[in-house]
Amino acid sequence: MATMIGRLGSDRLRQWLPLATLVILVALIGALQPVFLQPATLLELAGDTAVLFILATGVTFVIMLGGIDLSIQSMASLASVVVALTLSSLGYWSFVLAVALGAVAGLLSGLAHTRLRIPSFIATLAMGGVLFSTALVTSGEKSITLEVAERDYLTWITGAALGIPNVVVIGLIVLVGAHVLQAHTRFGRYSAAIGAGEPAAYASGVKVNRQKVTAYVLSAAFAALAGVILAGRLASGSPTLAAEMLLPSIAAVVVGGTAITGGVGSIWRTLVGALIISVVRIGMTFLGVNIFAQNIVFGVVLIAAVAITIDRSKIPIVK
Repeated sequence: MATMIGRLGSDRLRQWLPLATLVILVALIGALQPVFLQPATLLELAGDTAVLFILATGVTFVIMLGGIDLSIQSMASLASVVVALTLSSLGYWSFVLAVALGAVAGLLSGLAHTRLRIPSFIATLAMGGVLFSTALVTSGEKSITLEVAERDYLTWITGAALGIPNVVVIGLIVLVGAHVLQAHTRFGRYSAAIGAGEPAAYASGVKVNRQKVTAYVLSAAFAALAGVILAGRLASGSPTLAAEMLLPSIAAVVVGGTAITGGVGSIWRTLVGALIISVVRIGMTFLGVNIFAQNIVFGVVLIAAVAITIDRSKIPIVK
């Protein structure tokens, strides 16, 4: 009984710790730099968080299965290049093309993992290399700046309604849609079951491979959407546009309380994690921390979050 009570208390602590951490960070940075709490700064924080959150949302579906997707930053960069190259000729359809290419890349990663029995980190690492090289070749190894006339197609990203940036609204739409998918559909329930115990889910009749492929398709498609938004916000496409976003994205998922071993987590937790990462990033900028030192902090945060959330019963031997 005492063991059960202790476990319940530990689970509750893990559930609320990310939110408490977010509140403490905001209060601390606001006390040190009051300008941080000004509406303009908070809106900028929300806009930056929206892109990170969309990227992290897709990989959440994969991590819930106990897998990983290391190709998301390359997919986002390639999507930005696709938009920059095709926007003048395809108009709004260039955004659809970029997301569709993401879905195809995710499909290939998922099939490589399920059909060829390749570990997810190898399959997606290889796919990331393919996508990065494709972005380099198609862009001529350079950044592509959008023309002024082409930027008229970007108002759905760069504009604002009632003072709220459209990118924040897009992030909220993604939040609602992804939450419904993860919490109120068979896909979401089956994903959690697979992450909690794949052999048991398989024995129960769950089509495990189908669930996995779907998760990788979603991950890459959301990564492409994040790349589209980045291209819109920066009015350019580049093969390295999202190169520094892999670690923050995975950190956002894990810091939010989704277990890296799968089975436990939610889209809301990813939102909290993305906010924590954004607050840390902007807070360090306000406090004068060297921008190149930020990945050091993210790495330490990721290790600490994994140590707290990992289910060691699934990995009695760490390799």
